[in-house]
Amino acid sequence: MPVTTEQRASDRLGMSSPRQRLPRRRIVAIAAGIVTAGMLVTITWPQAFGLHRTFGIAQVIAFRPVLVIGFAVMGVLVAGTALLMRPRARRINALIVAGVLLIAALAQSAVLGSRGWGSAFAPPRGAAMPVDGDLIVLSWNAQGGATSAREIAELALTVRPDVIALPETDAVAADEVRAILAEHGIGMTASTAGDWIPTSVLISTDLGSYRLDASRGSTPGLPSGVWLPEAEGSPPIVVAHPMPPLPASMNSWRDGLNWVAEQCRTVGDDVIVAGDLNATVDHLGVVPGCSDAAAVASAAASGTWPSTTPQALASPIDHVLVGADWTVRGVQVIDTPGTGSDHRPIVAVLGS
Repeated sequence: MPVTTEQRASDRLGMSSPRQRLPRRRIVAIAAGIVTAGMLVTITWPQAFGLHRTFGIAQVIAFRPVLVIGFAVMGVLVAGTALLMRPRARRINALIVAGVLLIAALAQSAVLGSRGWGSAFAPPRGAAMPVDGDLIVLSWNAQGGATSAREIAELALTVRPDVIALPETDAVAADEVRAILAEHGIGMTASTAGDWIPTSVLISTDLGSYRLDASRGSTPGLPSGVWLPEAEGSPPIVVAHPMPPLPASMNSWRDGLNWVAEQCRTVGDDVIVAGDLNATVDHLGVVPGCSDAAAVASAAASGTWPSTTPQALASPIDHVLVGADWTVRGVQVIDTPGTGSDHRPIVAVLGS
């Protein structure tokens, strides 16, 4: 076929024929797909980009199970809509979007599956049974008295902890828990840090005397404390309660998590950190000097807040972190129906 004058001119100008040009709609669809995929990758593993404590992303990744459901539902809806689309090009674009959403749901599921849900139990049905030499840590945010001292003591009588970390519990309630346990032959000492939304701790008398080390400071906004043993061989205890990651308190929240990391790094290899950290393992990231007991025990996806939501959907923000000297024998998040707190307690069984 002879070449026309128009074709020669087009070739000289480096232009493609209309059939060779990529349609503008396709370019927009590809660009949108790349942006969407990038956002989904960021949400799946924000630590890789240093964004896990960034406002917006921090709140979204706190509820990965909801992301699984949301992405899966959107993927199915988009795929169903795509089957009705005409022309074929639009249908293919929509199916690509649906595929990306479903892959994102699978990626979130894989992250949760790698962390594990452990086993839930309700006392007195199946509390972890320690062996000789084990140390048991119970942490429960009592929500400022929403859970009574008697309810805390009843759980402690089942679990038999050596350490009870009680964010949002004042000195009066902590001493009441101590007195109830004493009536049952369990000796513990009680101590409290802070006056506003205080943080308390009960420590077994078998571990000896402890003192609150005020020189270690506290998390900003909400009180935390470092309790050091007088007796050699007993572990230092940190009970922490950083601020929640609300829009007005993001800096305090980050500073609080940094304070927790500083205690892990400097207090000692036998340190135990417990409390409501208002952070998941995503937000904590790697904490030099400490391991998350639930992560070690494959229970880090089991949610503690809010307690009205099933564990599989709740956010795991209550933790026990341990230094290198400790072996994690088991971790369980406890369902406590009928109690007032919006947090579930978490129990860690540790071996030295």
